Amino acid sequence: MNILGISAFYHDSAACLVESGRIVAAAQEERFTRKKADADFPYESVRYCLSQMQGELAAVAFYDKPLTKFHRILETYLSVAPRGLKPYLQAVPLWLREKLWIHPQIQQSLEQCGVKAPEKFYFPEHHESHAASAFYPSPFQEAAIVTLDGVGEWTTTSIAVGEGHQVRMVRELHFPHSLGMLYSAFTYYTGFKVNSGEYKLMGLAPYGQPTYVDKIKEHLIDIKPDGSYRLNMDYFAYLDDLVMVNERFHQLFGGAPRQAESPLTRREMDLAASIQVVTEEVVLKIAAHARELT
Repeated sequence: MNILGISAFYHDSAACLVESGRIVAAAQEERFTRKKADADFPYESVRYCLSQMQGELAAVAFYDKPLTKFHRILETYLSVAPRGLKPYLQAVPLWLREKLWIHPQIQQSLEQCGVKAPEKFYFPEHHESHAASAFYPSPFQEAAIVTLDGVGEWTTTSIAVGEGHQVRMVRELHFPHSLGMLYSAFTYYTGFKVNSGEYKLMGLAPYGQPTYVDKIKEHLIDIKPDGSYRLNMDYFAYLDDLVMVNERFHQLFGGAPRQAESPLTRREMDLAASIQVVTEEVVLKIAAHARELT
């Protein structure tokens, strides 16, 4: 049975072909188009994967549930109204025009790739996709699985159990409380591009000292012994603006965000080191709790 997995329309589009539980081919679209973090439908990746296929395509799997994600976006904007008009006007027309119609878009795009779309389409939850991609290629028959990112549909952090062919979610944290969004807030504040420059922030961390750890834990994030956490949304702007943090965040760390491509200072290095320490503390506590649960 051949299943084509597709990730598209957000960032770093990709495709993967699985045959009877075995990964046959996988590719990221930017490798073909030379367009960094290419978010368009991965035509070239799909063509490559299909070129490695034996037999018929039985099913397609998209990496999340678009309708559930759209519900979260609408509910978020309604919760902060009348603030949030700018991101609402930017996001909603794109959803109404394109992102809500993933199924027919994929059908049409597959035809352009020279293959008839199968009848079976699967839309797993975002964090189920993350968990599956970690567990199924692993050598383990049983495992605890921890996933953390910015946000999927609603989930931002999850603990799951993998057993044989099944992945079962056992704990979740939901948006807007997100370790990924916290890390991206510091990515933005230190002058790097969100959803792209996080690796630069991580690479900068060894050059600094974690002098801001106490301030981050006092004002921005409340971390529990089991690794669960809550963000203090008084310092963040991503619910109702096109930027990650607000003036209160600026004041906490001594001024405006660094401008992109401007010289890096000791402040940025120390901020990078500090958020890395906090992130690792949360991840290790969650991992320990996952082991206890499972």
